[in-house]
Amino acid sequence: MKKIIKNNLLLAFILSFILILSVPAWGDSTNDTNNQTNTSGSNTNITGGYTATTTNNNDGQTNTTTNTTTNTTTSNGSSIPVNSANSPSYSSMSQDVCSMGVSGSLSTLGFGASVGKHIRDLNCERIKLSKVLYDYGMKVAAVSILCQDERVFEAMQMAGTPCPFEGKIGKEALAQWNKYDIERPDYETYITKLESRSQIDKELEEIARQEEAKRLAEEKARKEAELETLKAQEELDNIIIETDLETKEQRIINIHN
Repeated sequence: MKKIIKNNLLLAFILSFILILSVPAWGDSTNDTNNQTNTSGSNTNITGGYTATTTNNNDGQTNTTTNTTTNTTTSNGSSIPVNSANSPSYSSMSQDVCSMGVSGSLSTLGFGASVGKHIRDLNCERIKLSKVLYDYGMKVAAVSILCQDERVFEAMQMAGTPCPFEGKIGKEALAQWNKYDIERPDYETYITKLESRSQIDKELEEIARQEEAKRLAEEKARKEAELETLKAQEELDNIIIETDLETKEQRIINIHN
């Protein structure tokens, strides 16, 4: 009986194993698509398709698995820039000139332009002319041409050596400059300075007036106090005199009595 049971169990195990092996296996995969875009210096377009198929036969059944891979690469090259526009150069290092170079350039897609020019340096010209006049022995003229610069003019005024005025120097030149101040090279600065000084003088005058008024008020109060003191002293002296008189009268009365 036990042997029959063992045989049945073994047969059931074998049948179960066969059934498990005979179950059909189905494979399904979707297509994978990868897109890749690269940017470099050239235009390139690469496409490719790859397909892999696998077939399995198990006990008369066929399982087929198909994998498809598609790669796409697109590269867009950047625009090639135009040549840069160079500004024209201007050098005065080895030339005895009083000018300054100015230049500029502009470049865009498909267009470029550059310009340049030189500008006179009037201060440099003034210094060179002054040196030439001094070398010729014209010292007053050399100083006069330097005085056309408002900085030099103001410095000469501050130093107490005013710039020449139509052949006049020293105090005579200063009087002429004060008379015809509109001809000063620093006229605008001079007018602004005068206005500022006038405002300061007014403020100082107001301060002085207030101090004088305060001094007068204090002086008046002091005199009034002195008068009050004198009055009080006079009243005290009168009281003393009256007291003395009354005392003398009382003594006389006492003597007669």
